[in-house]
Amino acid sequence: MFNFFYCSNFYYLCGMNEKLAEIGIIPITTSIIESLYPELKSAEKKVLWLEKNGYIIRLKRGLYVVNPDYSDKMLSSELIANHIYAPSYISMSSALRYYGLIPEAVYTYQSMTIKHSRNFQTPIGDYDYKYVTREAFSIGVRSVQNKDYAFLIASPEKALCDLIANSPKVNLRYITDVRNYLEYDIRMDMEEFYNFNPTIFEEYIKVGKKADSIATTLKFLQR
Repeated sequence: MFNFFYCSNFYYLCGMNEKLAEIGIIPITTSIIESLYPELKSAEKKVLWLEKNGYIIRLKRGLYVVNPDYSDKMLSSELIANHIYAPSYISMSSALRYYGLIPEAVYTYQSMTIKHSRNFQTPIGDYDYKYVTREAFSIGVRSVQNKDYAFLIASPEKALCDLIANSPKVNLRYITDVRNYLEYDIRMDMEEFYNFNPTIFEEYIKVGKKADSIATTLKFLQR
């Protein structure tokens, strides 16, 4: 016997998956989700139903990402970090690890923002944001373009400056302090470090925190 309910429900779920696949890995707001599913009458229930059934993952109030089981695309933690608290860019240990400049895995995604410092805990991971002045924000920030999306991340030089400036116990007064910090504390790839662009350090010294420590790091780079 033909089961019309089963058949219609099957095609409804297929259509839902197609919409989710089209969204891909871009974080989406509640209003966007509401517009995608007009057949679900209540705006609040649309989001709750999708979240409860695992179609979307809540990042924070009003911001969601499609579950990769339904989008068939791997999520980008860097892209998510940019969206959770904007404007911001990936930096510090997270950026250095992204470039393969330090060996340790980073379990909290670190970013810089011109807003107040914040931390967000999500089912996907923890996201930490440190304040940086507007003058220092744009120095050494680049856009990384992938096939379907782009995200903002600090250059290696800027990431190191941000890390030094936001590490309370780091005070690099002497060249030996810099060497020990880079080689033993964060285990920097020193061959790559010596290829760093000194201009980023020079610009950061003018407007960023811990100018003395950054200046000592620049001296070590230029020896």
